[in-house]
Amino acid sequence: MDVADMTGKTVVVTGGNSGIGRETALALATAGARVVITARDASRGDAAVSAIRSASGNEQIEVAVFDLADMASVRSGASQLLALCDRIDVLVNNAGLVLSERHETPDGFESTFAINHLGPFLLTTLLLERVKQSAPARIVNVASTAHKGARRGLDFDDLQSSRRYSGMQVYSKSKLANIHFTTALARRLASTGVTVNCLHPGTVATGYGRDGDAKGMLAFGIKIASPFFLTAEKGARTSIYLASSPEVSQVTGKYFVKCKQRRPSKAARDDAAADRLWEVSEDLVSKAGVQGGG
Repeated sequence: MDVADMTGKTVVVTGGNSGIGRETALALATAGARVVITARDASRGDAAVSAIRSASGNEQIEVAVFDLADMASVRSGASQLLALCDRIDVLVNNAGLVLSERHETPDGFESTFAINHLGPFLLTTLLLERVKQSAPARIVNVASTAHKGARRGLDFDDLQSSRRYSGMQVYSKSKLANIHFTTALARRLASTGVTVNCLHPGTVATGYGRDGDAKGMLAFGIKIASPFFLTAEKGARTSIYLASSPEVSQVTGKYFVKCKQRRPSKAARDDAAADRLWEVSEDLVSKAGVQGGG
């Protein structure tokens, strides 16, 4: 796909060491952007930096290593990024996962909710002043059509899924949270010159179950369906579009599929729920990871 000239722009892509994130980073680097990817594993991050530099012909590729599952690590990662980047023109919150079984993070949060929502929420808020100083700027959140699976919305009495756990249902709720975060943040950033949009990348043949996170029937379903999944390159197209296209420079608070604006589910259009999630998220991350954080 054609990508607008990104020379002089600094882009941060979470989870940029593999899959959609790597393809997004590569396309924006090829268009001339300085790109900082994030990774939770230093060796994978360094390997991705070398590969993106080689494929793009752009040496302005760097990595920040931290773990979105650990709020102290997120705080450290934000400090790394602020030290590396005197401006952030585009922040792409790309990293995420689906888990068959319930796990908890070092902070005691359910892992899918923490990695797919709370980590990106905290990272974004810690970087927000730098993004605003760089305006016109953009924030792009990778959500999913899976949000439609959370038909009744979020259960604010059980956001940590401690009562019952279904991998895909919890994933669906985390993707609904991504849309709520997008719309709530867009409202808060009105008139700042910073736009915030989210997207469904398509069902992509990467990431799911890569590290054995998907097991049982979920893993079986992924294996059966995988021949029909998109490549990471195709899955990255809408992320790249929202990060770079002049067509959406003034669009904010919207949900996109295949580079087109789409209407998300009824639950996703509940602004009161979005504001409630914002307040709850602020409270959850306010103390988590402060000691020992960056």
